[in-house]
Amino acid sequence: MRAPRIKADKVLLLLIALLVVAGAMIFTSAAFGLVARGEAGMSSVVFNHLIGGLGIGLVFLLTVMQIDYHRWRQFAPYVFGLAIIGTALVFVPGLGFSHGGGTRWILIGGHTFQPAEMLKITGIIAAAAYFATIRGKIATYQWAVGGFLAIIALPVLLLILQPDLGTLGIVLAGIGTVFFMAGARWRDILIIILAGLLALALLAAIRPYVRDRIITFINPSHNQQQEGYQIRQSLIAIGSGGVFGRGFGQGVQKFTYLPEPMGDSIFAVAGEELGFAGGALLILVFLGLALRGFFIAAHAPDLFGALLAAGISAGLVTQAFINIAAMLSIVPLTGIPLTFVSQGGSAMMISLASAGILLNVSKFRAKSGKMSG
Repeated sequence: MRAPRIKADKVLLLLIALLVVAGAMIFTSAAFGLVARGEAGMSSVVFNHLIGGLGIGLVFLLTVMQIDYHRWRQFAPYVFGLAIIGTALVFVPGLGFSHGGGTRWILIGGHTFQPAEMLKITGIIAAAAYFATIRGKIATYQWAVGGFLAIIALPVLLLILQPDLGTLGIVLAGIGTVFFMAGARWRDILIIILAGLLALALLAAIRPYVRDRIITFINPSHNQQQEGYQIRQSLIAIGSGGVFGRGFGQGVQKFTYLPEPMGDSIFAVAGEELGFAGGALLILVFLGLALRGFFIAAHAPDLFGALLAAGISAGLVTQAFINIAAMLSIVPLTGIPLTFVSQGGSAMMISLASAGILLNVSKFRAKSGKMSG
C-alpha cells in the first residue's frame, strides 16, 4: 500500500530550485556575451529562453507535479509512440528544419521545437511500465534483452538519421538505468554494453563526423577550427577562472572566442566567472540531485515508481555530467545542453517536466519496506 505525502520532498525541491535559479543567472551572464557580439538581440534571447523555455517549463513542472505518477503507466505506450512520431516528423519536407548539419527540429509559426527531447522522458516512462509489468520474467533473455532492444530500436534509428548522438546517449542512459534497476542480469547488461560499443565503432567507420569527434578527443590539436577549437577555448576559459573566478558577469571569453556561450559551452562561462569553487559547487548540487532522486526511488511504494524515479534522476544528471565532462575534455564533444542552465527551449521544458514527475513520485512512500508491483 502507498500513503501519499501532503507535500513533495523538500530536499529535492530545494536542489531543483537551486539549479534553476543558478542556471538562470549563469545564462543571463552568458547571454550578454552573445548580445555584445551582435549575434542576438536581448529581447529574443529573453523570450526564447527565460519565457519560452524556463517560463513554460516551470508551468509544466507545477502541472505534472500534481498528476499522480501512476497514471503515466497506463498511458506509457501512447506518450512514447507520440514522441517517436514527433521525432520522425523532422524528416517531412516543409516541416523539418535543418541547422549545423543536423535535421532535428520542427518549424511551426517561426518557432522551432526539438521533438527528440520528448524521447528522454517518454522512453523512461515506457521502460518503467514495461519492466514493472514483466518483473517476474526479467531473468529471461527474450523478455529482458528483447524488451530493451524493442524499446530503443526506433529511437536509435531516428536519432542516428538526424543525426543526434548526444540526445541518443541521454535516452539510452535513462532507459539503461531502468533496465539495470529492474534487476537485469549482469550477463544481459554486458551483452548490451558490448553491442553498443560495436555499434559505435561501426558508426565511426561509416560516419565521418563521429570519427572526427573521437579523433579530436584523443588528439585535441586535430580539427582546430571546429570541435578542437571549442574544446581549447573552453579549457582556456575554465583555466583562467582560477580558484574563485573573475567574478559573476566579469568573464572575457564569452565576449570573444568561446563558441556557443549560451549553449553547450555555458559551463565554461560559469568556470571562468565562478572559478573552481563555483564549478565544483554546481557539480555537487547535481550530484545531490542524483542521490536524492535514487533515495526517492528506494522509498517508492511500487516498482514502477522506483524505476521511474531512478530513470529520471539518471537522465537529468547524466546529461549535466556529460556536458561538463565534454567542456573539460574528459569525454568527446557531444553538443548536449547543461541541464537547467543552457539555452534550448525544448530541452528546458522537458527537463523541468521530468523534474515535476520526480517530485510527484516523492509525494508517495511505502508503509513498509515491501514494494508492490
